[in-house]
Amino acid sequence: MMRFILTINAGSSSIRFAFYQAGGTLEKQLHGKVDRIGSHDTTLTFSEAGDAGRSLAVPEGTSAAEFLVDWLEQQPVFQQVTAVGHRIVHGMHHSAPERITAELLEELRSISFYDPEHLPREIELIEAIQKRHPQLPQTACFDTAFHQTMPRVAKLLGIPRRYEAQGVQRYGFHGLSYAYLMEELVHLGDDAARHGRVILAHLGNGASLAAVREGQGMDTSMGFTPASGVVMSTRSGDLDPGLVSYLSRTEGMTAAQFQHLVNHESGLLGVSETSSDMRDLLEKESTDVRAAEAVALFCYQAKKCIGSFAAALGGIDTLVFAGGIGENCAPVRSRICEGLGFLGIEIHAQRNENGEAIISTVSGRVKVRVIRTDEELMIARLVLRMAEQ
Repeated sequence: MMRFILTINAGSSSIRFAFYQAGGTLEKQLHGKVDRIGSHDTTLTFSEAGDAGRSLAVPEGTSAAEFLVDWLEQQPVFQQVTAVGHRIVHGMHHSAPERITAELLEELRSISFYDPEHLPREIELIEAIQKRHPQLPQTACFDTAFHQTMPRVAKLLGIPRRYEAQGVQRYGFHGLSYAYLMEELVHLGDDAARHGRVILAHLGNGASLAAVREGQGMDTSMGFTPASGVVMSTRSGDLDPGLVSYLSRTEGMTAAQFQHLVNHESGLLGVSETSSDMRDLLEKESTDVRAAEAVALFCYQAKKCIGSFAAALGGIDTLVFAGGIGENCAPVRSRICEGLGFLGIEIHAQRNENGEAIISTVSGRVKVRVIRTDEELMIARLVLRMAEQ
């Protein structure tokens, strides 16, 4: 009988973790985050149920993965863990969670260059736990799995067909968040989750949107890598491919330098030249045109994406905002939805300002919701379901 599940969600600059007690429901007991990995002020912040939270400084030069495993082993709850679930950002053609075996781990190593911003750290965490606790089952929960149902035309890239055999196609990401949001829509009794047309907007440091029809993913804004799609906090979103050649010729930029540019120096940070944080930019936009343009670009691209997905779906019944920006930033939600009345999207100003669960007007044909996403809980659910099979 499973007692506790440990979930690990490794991002490009942070690692989120949580312990869930598996009983009648999954109850979070201890959770935290290792943040600003690689910088001089890397910290581990954690809190138990009902606890306000505490922080520890990670010694400079110390591996974040090893430090986290050391710390986890000191927690009494860790001794009761019977399974570990990992968010694996890139899963290629895997369409369901899988038990991590030597063969799967080798496969992940072989494709790590598909997503160098995430996979190496995720593999490092798996190996760190495996080394210390080889008998502890670990499960890979793939972020790309949700999008495996996309029609072939939505996966194709307009390059020579021979590259498809190498796995070069549109995959999509944020799948664990999207899976959670769709389950929440079912729980809320929203008929569109099973029988209608849904657009999900996961807007955070990483931002993407997904089009869903009758519960199946039909398209998404991210493609071959998580740097594509709409503009994000530090990621560029889609770019003209000619830019690679231009920067190579004019600045001698290498592939590695371009990779760093589009993942860490671009997006809101690159346009504003001051901050990657939407909250900072909204405060500055009245006095700083660069901040104002960064916010405008973010909202404009999200709006365009909603319009294109409505066209792909043949309309829209429900729009969901999630992620740190989508859940907490009323002005951004308002600006994205402004002018979309022709699609049936109408925002109630006060409900939006209050951050209510439903922010659309009574007369609007589209139900617009705000749902707090929970990737870690989705991982725990998937691990538990595997154990019960």
